[in-house]
Amino acid sequence: MAPNPSSAHERAREILRECPEWYHSIELAPGVVTPGRAPLAEWQRKFEALRLPDLHGKSVLDIGAYDGFFSFECEKRGASRVVALDHYVWYTDMSAYMIEWRDSQRTGAPMPPPHASRHWLPDLTPGKRPFDEARSILNSKVECAVDDFMSMDLAALGKFDVVLFLGMLYHMEEPLRAMRRLVSVVAPGGLAVLETEAMEIPGAPDAAYCEFFPDAELNNDASNWWSPNAKAIEGLGYAAGFKRVDLLSGPPLLPPLRELRSRVRRISYRYRAVAHAYA
Repeated sequence: MAPNPSSAHERAREILRECPEWYHSIELAPGVVTPGRAPLAEWQRKFEALRLPDLHGKSVLDIGAYDGFFSFECEKRGASRVVALDHYVWYTDMSAYMIEWRDSQRTGAPMPPPHASRHWLPDLTPGKRPFDEARSILNSKVECAVDDFMSMDLAALGKFDVVLFLGMLYHMEEPLRAMRRLVSVVAPGGLAVLETEAMEIPGAPDAAYCEFFPDAELNNDASNWWSPNAKAIEGLGYAAGFKRVDLLSGPPLLPPLRELRSRVRRISYRYRAVAHAYA
C-alpha cells in the first residue's frame, strides 16, 4: 500500500511541534522542512561544495552528525552504508541550551559550553531526538553510533571509504591527535572531507598558524578552540599520516594590506575552509 501523503505531512508537522530546535534543514515530507540555521537550499549548496565522489556502493562515516542532514543526503546519493556518529550534541538538551545561548547573545552574559551546562544529560540523549525523528519519517537505514570520537574504540567502528569531518576540527582541544584518529578510520585509498573555521594572516602565506581561543571569543562558544590557516590544515593532514591534502576552498581575495589595516583591528580574517585528505 502506498504511503498516505496527508498522514506523512501530519506526522512531519507533529515532529516540528515536538522538536522546535534544529541545526540542519531537512525535508521531512514534501514541502515540510525543519527550521535549520540556514535554508534548505543553502545546506544543499554546502553539500555540493564538498565535491564528494560518486557514493554508490561506498561506506560513509559522518562524524559530528548533529541532526543528520549530511548522513541522509549521502544515503540518498547511493552510499551503501552510512554511520552517523555524535555524542556532544546528542547528550545536550539543545532546545533549552539554545534558548539560553540566544539570551546570552543579546545580553553579553557568559555562557558555558554544553558539557558544562545543566543541559548536559548523557543518560537521556535529548539532543538525538531530531535525528531519530528524521530518520524514522524518512525510512532511513542510516546507522547511529553514540560515542565520543576522541575516546571511543575506533577499531570497533571500522574503516570507511568516505569520512565526513565537518565543523569539527575547530572544536578539538587536540587537533593533531584528532587528525591522527581521523586517518585511522579512512579505508586505504579512501577520502576524508574536512570543513572548518579557518583564518589567514595577510603577508604570511607560507607559514602555518593556528589561532587559539581560550574562552568564548569565537561565536560566544566556549567549545571552539582553534582556527587554522590553509598551511596549517595541510600540515595537520600530512603530519597525521594522510598521503595527500587538497584545499577546495582557499582564502577570499583581499584588498591591499594598507587598506585592510584601516578597516580591521587585527591583521587576520576568518573564513570556512574545505579540504580533501586521502589515506
